[in-house]
Amino acid sequence: MNENNENKQQGLQIELTPDVAQGEYANFAIITHSSSDFVLDFARVLPGIPKANVKSRVILAPEHAKRLLAALQENIMRYEREYGQIKIPNQEPRTIAPFGPNKGEA
Repeated sequence: MNENNENKQQGLQIELTPDVAQGEYANFAIITHSSSDFVLDFARVLPGIPKANVKSRVILAPEHAKRLLAALQENIMRYEREYGQIKIPNQEPRTIAPFGPNKGEA
């Protein structure tokens, strides 16, 4: 194996700065797409607050969106094997918000 192949197989170094490492909590996502991109907007919806602010936007090429889907499916399967099935209580198809009407006043 030559030196170039060894460098390629060592992998990509990723930097995670302290401010990004803290993350943003999101409990709502809006996904849109065009012919060339998928746009994922992550927002936080809280009871008693009528407006949800988008906390983060990620724009992906369609190929990367499909890779993300596969990675999420694989990780959910691993999670459920270790911790049990993830249950989504009272979920209706295509719900708009994570809180139902008259629940959780601030």
